[in-house]
Amino acid sequence: MAFNIGDKAVYPNHGVGVIEGIDSREIAGHKQNFYVLRILENNMIVLVPLYGAASAGMREVTAADEIEKVFDILRERDVKLDQQTWNRRQREYLGRIKTGSIFEVARVLRDLSVLKTTKGEKNLSFGERKMFDNARNLLVRELAVAKDMSIDDADVLVAGLLGEVPEPGEA
Repeated sequence: MAFNIGDKAVYPNHGVGVIEGIDSREIAGHKQNFYVLRILENNMIVLVPLYGAASAGMREVTAADEIEKVFDILRERDVKLDQQTWNRRQREYLGRIKTGSIFEVARVLRDLSVLKTTKGEKNLSFGERKMFDNARNLLVRELAVAKDMSIDDADVLVAGLLGEVPEPGEA
């Protein structure tokens, strides 16, 4: 998959960005071309090798017609949760997020949401909470771009799909 300047792309664990240019650098005596990807959330610049972008997990923003599959994943509440220790679950979830697949990110978010709300289950560990927030952020931002909506509207949509009840005073 080739990207052009101005295209939006998703880079694993960083989220949606815009291709701002193609830059050449000399590395170990060899000239290599890179996409210059500016991440929308924080303006961070990521250089992605032109001929390694796909293997690095860079991909197009999910098409709007594919988003319904993400919604189905988030709606699913009858999931068998892994009974591993929190740190093993965290490693597994991190591996899923690093794939860059919006579907895997949605599964991580859903699983952590189910874990968080399971009757009698302790609150998420610090690491799981951080991962929950990261997965949610990645998903909400891509959803906003894919569906051409605001980040706030995308967040409200995700909250509803996860069955979250707003706190008193929250809209």
